Amino acid sequence: MCNILRVRWTIIPRTPPEPRIACSRCGGVRPFRSSGKIRLNANGRTLDAWLIYRCTACGNTWNRPIFERRNIRDLDGAALEALQSNDPDRVRGWAFDLDVLRRKAQSVDERADVDVRKEVLSECDAWTSLEIGLAVPFATSLRLDRLLARELGIARSDLQNAREGMRIRTEPHHPGILRKRIKDGTRVRIDLAVDAESRLRWRAAATGLTDHDNPRAAEIG
Repeated sequence: MCNILRVRWTIIPRTPPEPRIACSRCGGVRPFRSSGKIRLNANGRTLDAWLIYRCTACGNTWNRPIFERRNIRDLDGAALEALQSNDPDRVRGWAFDLDVLRRKAQSVDERADVDVRKEVLSECDAWTSLEIGLAVPFATSLRLDRLLARELGIARSDLQNAREGMRIRTEPHHPGILRKRIKDGTRVRIDLAVDAESRLRWRAAATGLTDHDNPRAAEIG
C-alpha cells in the first residue's frame, strides 16, 4: 500500500566559489570572482583556454586554466562553440569545480545561498512518510540540516532530535550526516504522525505547491 509522498529537490547555488590568490595589484591575497568569460589563445594547431577571474577589491584579472596546449582536433565542434560563445552552462561547471580551485588557490570562499527547485515524483492519499531526493549538480557548502530546516520550516534542533528518535532516516546513513554539506543523490525519509491539516502544511513546504490537484515543479528563492 502506498503511503509515501516522494519529491525531488534540485539545489542550484547562486554564487560560485571565490578563490583567494595573491593579487599583483593589491599586493596581498584577495578573493577573485568569475567573470563568466573565457579567453582563448590559438598557437598553430593547439589551443589554450582560461576562465577569467577578477579581484573583488581592484578588478585585476587572473586567468584560471581550463586546459593548455590542447590539439584543436581533439575538440568536437560543440565544445569549441561553447568555448567561443562563453556558454553559461559550461562556464558555470568550471566556476564550481572546487577540486581545481583548491589546487590553484591558497583557499576558497564558499557561500551557502541556493535556489531550490521542487518537483513531485509520486503521491498517494493520506500519505504518512515524506521522501526527499536531492539533486546537487554543483558543489555547495550548505549543510543538510540547514537546508531541511529552511525549506520545511522547522528548527534544526527538532531535526536532530527527530533523527535520533528514528523518525528521520537518510541514505546514505552515517552519523553526523545532518551536519555535513549536501551531496547529490542523498535521500531523506521523514515518517510523520500528523492529522490532515498538518499534512497539508508539510506538503506545501516539501513541494512548494498549495493546489493538491495540480502538482507541478515549483521554484523557491
